[in-house]
Amino acid sequence: MDNLESQITWANKPGNRTAQAHTSTTVAQAVSPQAAQRWSVAQIEALFALPFNDLMFQAQTVHRQHFDANAVQRSTLLSIKTGGCPEDCAYCPQSAKYDTGVDAEKLMPLQDVLQAAQAAKDQGASRFCMGAAWRSPKDHQLEQVAKMVSEVKKLGLETCVTLGMLQARQAAALRDAGLDYYNHNLDTSPEFYGDIISTRTYQDRLDTLERVRDAGIKVCCGGIVGMGETQTNRAELIAQLDQYGRTPGIGAHQQPGSRRRHTAGQPPRA
Repeated sequence: MDNLESQITWANKPGNRTAQAHTSTTVAQAVSPQAAQRWSVAQIEALFALPFNDLMFQAQTVHRQHFDANAVQRSTLLSIKTGGCPEDCAYCPQSAKYDTGVDAEKLMPLQDVLQAAQAAKDQGASRFCMGAAWRSPKDHQLEQVAKMVSEVKKLGLETCVTLGMLQARQAAALRDAGLDYYNHNLDTSPEFYGDIISTRTYQDRLDTLERVRDAGIKVCCGGIVGMGETQTNRAELIAQLDQYGRTPGIGAHQQPGSRRRHTAGQPPRA
């Protein structure tokens, strides 16, 4: 696995299954473990301290070395199984632990997914991502998603799924179905992780990423800001992702109705 693609985290909203045209190409695909210098937390915090325009100039310089400066890849993300997730992620409206106005739904029928994929392609998308609100899919559920992947591929689209934690055999099944990308975020730094979720461990996330890589599937992985973490926590997340020798992506923030853990009466930390 040579790529870990940065991304903007998309949060499902009531009545809106699909988010479109949100993913731009990044420098992540051009960075290799051999070429990349590992970033320390202190070095990342020094980047945070740069004047904004200086930071933008540096980012654009690197971007233009590897990509068409004005090209944007269009992707569509469809929630194929919405709500009812047993995890207690503090930021997520899909969790059954919180009253967010998102009702639990069954897995979408294959033909409905294909209709949405064709519509996405007709509107200019080149990648179609399917997300399911599961802690980890059961084998019979994964078989259904694998069929979706293979059929969407036949439409001439790249495929991506985000299904929660995977076993090695499940990652292999998705690879055999033709999956291009697996989305699985680290969410935040190891140091802050226990403040936003208690139903899984950081190592659980890392284990799934390794299984996906070992299966030969490209990884789309990033994090979330605005959950009460410190700026150092944000740097620690980037450093954690950089251990894989790729450039991570940071995205989105907590959704209404979900919760974050911080001391009552105190605002979230900047």
